[in-house]
Amino acid sequence: MRRLILLTACLASQALAQPADKGGAAPTAQGDLGITIYNGDLALVEDRRQLALPAGVSRQEFPDVSASIRPETATLSGEGFDILEQNFDFDLLSPTAMMQKAVGQSVTLLRTNPATGAESRERATVLAVNGGAVLRIADRIEILRDDGLPVRVIFDTIPPNLRARPTLSVTVEAARAGPRPVTLSYLTTGLKWKADYVARFDETAGKLDVQGWVTLTNSTGTTFNSARTLLAAGDVAGVQHPRRPDEPAYGNRPGTETAERAQVGDLYLYPIKGRTTIADAQTKQVSFLEASGVPAAKGYEFRNEWLGRTDDPKSAATILKFSSARAGGLGDALPAGTVRVYMRDAHGDAQFIGESEIPHTPMGSSLALRTGDAFDVKVQPAIEKREKIQSDEWERSARFRITRSDGTVTTTQVDTQKEFWRTTMRYVLTNARPQPVTVDLIQAGLSNPWSDTRVPSESLPGEQMSLDQRVWHVTVPANGKTIVTAVFETR
Repeated sequence: MRRLILLTACLASQALAQPADKGGAAPTAQGDLGITIYNGDLALVEDRRQLALPAGVSRQEFPDVSASIRPETATLSGEGFDILEQNFDFDLLSPTAMMQKAVGQSVTLLRTNPATGAESRERATVLAVNGGAVLRIADRIEILRDDGLPVRVIFDTIPPNLRARPTLSVTVEAARAGPRPVTLSYLTTGLKWKADYVARFDETAGKLDVQGWVTLTNSTGTTFNSARTLLAAGDVAGVQHPRRPDEPAYGNRPGTETAERAQVGDLYLYPIKGRTTIADAQTKQVSFLEASGVPAAKGYEFRNEWLGRTDDPKSAATILKFSSARAGGLGDALPAGTVRVYMRDAHGDAQFIGESEIPHTPMGSSLALRTGDAFDVKVQPAIEKREKIQSDEWERSARFRITRSDGTVTTTQVDTQKEFWRTTMRYVLTNARPQPVTVDLIQAGLSNPWSDTRVPSESLPGEQMSLDQRVWHVTVPANGKTIVTAVFETR
């Protein structure tokens, strides 16, 4: 049945929605378009059109608005009129909609004899459309089937409440007749953008080339023609934000430099150069950042949870470190997105080595991106010794005041002994590479609601990242190993 409807009604829909012109492009009722697309699934459309209003009350139609418009956000501004009512007609002309609207109406069936090619016509009444079309033809009931037989359905008219294009209608009252400019503004879903970064890393030179791309997707059901387009980077309340990376690598620090870009509120604006047509069901990419020769370095990281130990060595994570600073960095604020890293092999061919998500990143930030797990750099954490430290002190840590049903009050006192532990951790780091490497060894889990932690001794001076984490910058010689020990006292 779908094929029967498609053959006739789809052609009618195309003829109404996209009449051909001399230039071969479909005409549009849109005016001067300005579009701001936010992170997430939200965009602001400003459509400036010319209206010829009669005096008094009239209904004005605005076709070619987004099929994903949020009608409650639509506003019409201009001089010399008042808005009385507005409606969004989203019941669009389609083969299925045509058949459903024809229930109770008469249509013509055009059948072709496969053997002779002769055509015959019959009038039929559409009784129902529920997974198939049920028709009354003369004194019989027939179900149209999608069996490949040459049958077409011909409709007498197009139902008045079906639209070839998404249309917003506004009832206005004008004091005087005449043409005037108006601006239609509305929010819509279905327009999305995200940032993608291609990074080419030269490990020998310690340099990074980065190109930033905007990937723009239109699933609104509407094409936006020759629009001035702004991309707003930042978090807008009410928008579903992109996922932030879990457990950022050590070395990520926010910057304090202001990028030389236009801003509105706390959003950075990234304009697409010139005007662009954003076609429906289209994904396009536009470059917004190019930087070459940025200082960068590769490092390694291993994060161990509290009392973590393994029977077999585990790979350290490979980390790429660089900056977004004006001096010695990318020199720009970076919208949230995916950074894909490539390196050249011995033949000079670029090979993909990993990718990592970044959040919205101010200019001047230090970035440390995980690109994968190291093949040759391993870490094996072990608990060398764990012993209880006896304490002579008992502390009364909780008191409970209890009121009984008869009104009497008693106080219950609970005695809780504090336990002290001394844990000696041993970390064995190995390196099978022909060059020495530096591994950021992180011990996590040092702070929790029920304990305090001290580090009375360690074989290598460490740095306290936070109450929960301590890091050691461990140099592991080429084709060698390094052992780090640390003692933790916990309550």
